[in-house]
Amino acid sequence: MMGVIVLLHRWLGIAFCLLFAMWFATGIVMHFVPFPSLTEAERFAGLGTVDRAQVTISATDAVVASGIAESTRVRLIQRSDGPVYVVSGASLVRAVRASDGAVASATSAELALAIAQDHARNRGLDAMGATILAQADYDQWIVPNGFDRHRPQFRVALGDAAGTEVYVSSRTGEIVLDTTRRERSWNMVGSVLHWIYPTVLRSNWALWDRVVWTLSLLALIAAVLGAALGIARIRIRKRRISSPYRGWHALHHLIGLAAMVFVLTWIFSGWLSMDHGRLFSRGQLSAIEAGMTNASPDWTTAASLDRKPISSAAREVEWFAFNGNLYRRERIGLGEQALIGAGEAARSGRTGFLNAREVQGLTMRFAVGCDLPSVLAGDDDYPAQSIIPGAPVYRSRCGDLWFDIDGADGRVLQRLDSSRRAYRWFYGALHTLDFPVLLARPRLRDALIVGFCMLGLMFSVTGAVIGWRRLRSSVVARVSSANAPAGRG
Repeated sequence: MMGVIVLLHRWLGIAFCLLFAMWFATGIVMHFVPFPSLTEAERFAGLGTVDRAQVTISATDAVVASGIAESTRVRLIQRSDGPVYVVSGASLVRAVRASDGAVASATSAELALAIAQDHARNRGLDAMGATILAQADYDQWIVPNGFDRHRPQFRVALGDAAGTEVYVSSRTGEIVLDTTRRERSWNMVGSVLHWIYPTVLRSNWALWDRVVWTLSLLALIAAVLGAALGIARIRIRKRRISSPYRGWHALHHLIGLAAMVFVLTWIFSGWLSMDHGRLFSRGQLSAIEAGMTNASPDWTTAASLDRKPISSAAREVEWFAFNGNLYRRERIGLGEQALIGAGEAARSGRTGFLNAREVQGLTMRFAVGCDLPSVLAGDDDYPAQSIIPGAPVYRSRCGDLWFDIDGADGRVLQRLDSSRRAYRWFYGALHTLDFPVLLARPRLRDALIVGFCMLGLMFSVTGAVIGWRRLRSSVVARVSSANAPAGRG
């Protein structure tokens, strides 16, 4: 049995030692430079004040004009060519002009460039030298599935000192992503390598999922076999752990023993990052729950909301359905909104959000016996954040099933059953060390992540050296055997 373990570990190690080294090195980079995204603060900063004088049709008219029968949300934003309504359904999104209901897709390069320049100016970025670089369905930074409804997109270089590039949705004309030169450079040696994320592979999600899941599983098997072999080869001399090996083999053995717990838990949790419902629940609403949450409202009731005029300071207005009722919310500032429910006065300030009773009204339809929702603490073991800083996130406990709902816009942020709560620890905590005690001490967490990854990197490098030497000696032996003179009969 030990001979089989040695053989499997040897050849799996030769195959995966460089992959291990790459994962540990890029893991350090990813901890400090995450994959590029447009943060909510950046997105909101790029919005202009809505020109109410040009808004001549209602949200209800916009829904009709969009042709999306099962629309659930409508947003009003200001673009460089005037205000537009962005109508969203389960899988579709369309923009229509707020002046006449005409289709407002951003299909021309000139419009996309103007929108990008407007966004940049609102954020205080230099866009004097902005140029269109490309229009594409996919490139290295827009491969995630969340961008599907916005494809194709225009990539616009602002020409500023930071090398900022923004992506304009051809469907809605919104800015959906920005990257800087620094982010792109570090991510090429960080996330792109770590996730095995070349565009040609990642653009096919199912293929990418199978490839990375399989590689991660084989890597985990190699690590487990190595741990078993390393423990079996331990020697105790004068009350000290020693290795029967010499040179690089001994170094690999001893560093492996020191790093064993971290390597195993990190590779295991990394494999779980590709779980996608294979072993643990996905944290998504069931079909019935999603149907209740995303049911299309009676848009004719929006007229009662529109009797109160839109604020002159509004930079985004959204109509959304929650538990069968229609609401309108106006974004005044990054952390400030006004909320209006049908037939009620406007709420603003600390009360400008959904309340616990309204949230309970929805979750009671999901399950029986739901407690009155409580506001989630900032240091909760199962964190969730509102789209608006400081807005409440409500947790409704329905027995073993928990729902986290954003008090700002009514979205269900998390569905936590016992499987999903376990996944939070087996994946999130083990892979990113986001234990609450370490989150409260970020410098200590940084040091531990860098230190452990460096230890794993050294371990992987020793394995690579051993693997290279074994391969080289094997090749030399084969060549020598092939060149040896034939024996006499």
